[in-house]
Amino acid sequence: MIFSSQPMKKKYDSPDSLRSVGWTGARKMLLTSPGQPFRLQNGATLSEVEVEYEVYGDLHLAQDNVILIAHALSGDAHVAGWDSQTRVNGRIWRQSRPGWWDAVVGPGKAIDTERFCVICANVLGSCYGSTGPGSINPDSGKPYGLRFPSVSVADWVEMQRQLLDRLGIEHLYAVCGGSLGGQQALEWALRYPKRIGKCIVLASGPKLPAQGLGFNMVARHAIMHDKDFAGGDYYEGEPPRRGLEAARMLGHITYLSGKGMDKKFGRTRLAQDQGSGLFGTEFEVESYLRHQSRSFVQRFDANSYLYITRAMDRYDAAEAWGGGDLVRACRRITAEMLVVSFSSDWLYPPDECRNFVDAMLKAKLPVTYVELESNSGHDAFLVDTEPVGRLLRAFLLAPSRERKVAKH
Repeated sequence: MIFSSQPMKKKYDSPDSLRSVGWTGARKMLLTSPGQPFRLQNGATLSEVEVEYEVYGDLHLAQDNVILIAHALSGDAHVAGWDSQTRVNGRIWRQSRPGWWDAVVGPGKAIDTERFCVICANVLGSCYGSTGPGSINPDSGKPYGLRFPSVSVADWVEMQRQLLDRLGIEHLYAVCGGSLGGQQALEWALRYPKRIGKCIVLASGPKLPAQGLGFNMVARHAIMHDKDFAGGDYYEGEPPRRGLEAARMLGHITYLSGKGMDKKFGRTRLAQDQGSGLFGTEFEVESYLRHQSRSFVQRFDANSYLYITRAMDRYDAAEAWGGGDLVRACRRITAEMLVVSFSSDWLYPPDECRNFVDAMLKAKLPVTYVELESNSGHDAFLVDTEPVGRLLRAFLLAPSRERKVAKH
């Protein structure tokens, strides 16, 4: 098939023009047809599934240069360049923003779009263009809300696989992701081992530790107990803003680190208290979290937050592929692996990542592991782009090892 990845405008028209992929536009593809619904891991089906995705760089005739990037919890398909508009459940949010990994993906950057063709797809259940709880249920003519079926990391990978099939792409040079995106990258290595050459897992691993499960539970509790939640059917009224704000503030703290917060905010007080009375906003860190949460409410859907965090909770590679034995699960992997942890990460601490690496070594898999010193916490893969970029560039450009393909 003809595969075009040209940006909306020539790249030199955009902000950061010399090292940008330019103005980008999201694409959509309907993956279902009458009589051929999308079947989920839990057995449920969706009669209509649309996926939103973006493409940067040119596809080689040999189709040997494709890198699939998987986004994290609140991310979207807009990895690089500048978009003309962002839609949340079909509503325009704001104009012209850089991609969430624009410092890493682009001409001459760590993931070089002059060498690679980069694809990112928005996950099922999100609010950024792919089918989710805010989409219209064709059976009722109303938004799904909590009638949307539960989704899993495996469902996201299957959706990506179907998209790639429709684009005529059979093999991935690499798949890469951080946090929830790292779960997807690992699932690719396990589910379709013959289809990928290299796999990059950043600030992630085979399962979310118990502390992360607890944080996600409290976030969902805040949303579902907001007076405006209305059992998930809030689309024609006020959304559960306060609940989602609380969820985002809690989540944002877990993405940072104690040292990083001390360095950035300390106990600095605002020049003037914001709010009223004793419990107004007094410290800079409070003002920062309030700003982050209010911005997030404008650009994300509460139901999507529920569904995506639950999918993150439930992912367990050892259980799914090894009957609870991670070493057994890892024996499925044939891709070259890079695992990167960050010293101050609360959600996927280095010990958890090392356990994953140890399992791969026991399975006799070659793996590159790096623990980066950082005060940026879990968000380091997004924030510390210079050291992360150096690792990605070196790993992607290193000659591929000859590997025997495992029999399954």
